[in-house]
Parts: sequence; structure tokens; C-alpha cells
Amino acid sequence: MEKPQDKVKEPIADYGHYSYADYLSWQLDEMVELIRGNVFRQAAAPRLIHQRISRKIFNPICNFLQGKRCEVFSAPFDVRLPVSSRDPDKIDTVVQPDLCVVCDPEKLDELGCVGAPDLIVEILSPGNNKKEIQLKYEVYETSGVKEYWVVHPDERTLLIYTLETGKYRPSRLFTFGDRIRSQALPGFELDLNEVFGEL
Repeated sequence: MEKPQDKVKEPIADYGHYSYADYLSWQLDEMVELIRGNVFRQAAAPRLIHQRISRKIFNPICNFLQGKRCEVFSAPFDVRLPVSSRDPDKIDTVVQPDLCVVCDPEKLDELGCVGAPDLIVEILSPGNNKKEIQLKYEVYETSGVKEYWVVHPDERTLLIYTLETGKYRPSRLFTFGDRIRSQALPGFELDLNEVFGEL
């Protein structure tokens, strides 16, 4: 039986379940993510504050990782979260975190990352869909992402979810005056005055 994706090169919003194989066939001018087979389109380019915060987190992590095994990547960078296979037809989640750190080079290939990064940073935008946010949390948790940071630019806050025995444990809410430490990157500290200052 012929499927819609056999005829077109872009997803149809209300058609069933998509795979990474479908994702690779689409020719789109916009960035999309695939979460549990559902397509989420990015509403618009990130705001200026989003870009500044991303840079202020990326640069210290990048400097810290110099000479180390781990690497940090910024969007657009595909992270495929398969259950147990590298087969594009069996992968139904492809996300583009704002930032991610991968410490296992075996997870990297020319198309991005296959499997859970050690650290993911998501910076919220006005266009973020609540369902998308919830689905990402669940996918990151079940896929084994060790640490997940959620940054709220307008409120100048950062929340860390740390994976413990398969479930995320939330930190307190961090803001100005706080220095945060990462369990996924032992020895790394981030001064939130530098992240949220002069935005």
C-alpha cells in the first residue's frame, strides 16, 4: 500500500507515524524535530536573547572540554534517540537540542549523534509547544540522558534534571548569584551572573 511519504517530500501533519528514514527524505526550508513519530516545526528563528544565552553557556563548556574526550555541539545538530537500533526505519525521534555534550565518540557519525548525549541544554522560546516540552522530557529520561538543563530566558532561571536510577531528579531553581555544577561534567562550574547578565 502506497503511503503519503512515497508521494511527497514533506510531512503531512495529521498522517500517522514518521521515522528517521522519512525525515531524511524531506526537503524543507524550516527546521523540524521528530518526537515519537510526531513532527514539530520550529515556529521562527530564535530570539536574540536565546542566541546570547546559548553562546554564554556554549563557550564555557567548550573551553572546559578542551583536551577532553567529550565534545559540545549546538543546534542544528541531529540527535537520534533509537530504542535499540540504528536502522532509520526504526528510529522515530530526532531532536535538535540547543546544546548537547557527547562523551562517547562511538555515538557520533556524519549525521550527528546516535543515542543519548551526556548533557542536553534546552533554552525555552515563546514558540515552544507544551506537548513538545513534555515529550522531550520523557524521551530524554527514558533514553538515558544523564543531565538535562532547562533555561527560561525571560525569567533568568535554570533548572537541572539529573538522572538517578532511571528517573529525573529536579534541582532547585537557579538564577542570578548562583554557580551551578554539573554531575555529567565533573569539575565544570557555570556562573549564572555571566549567563544572564547584560542580556
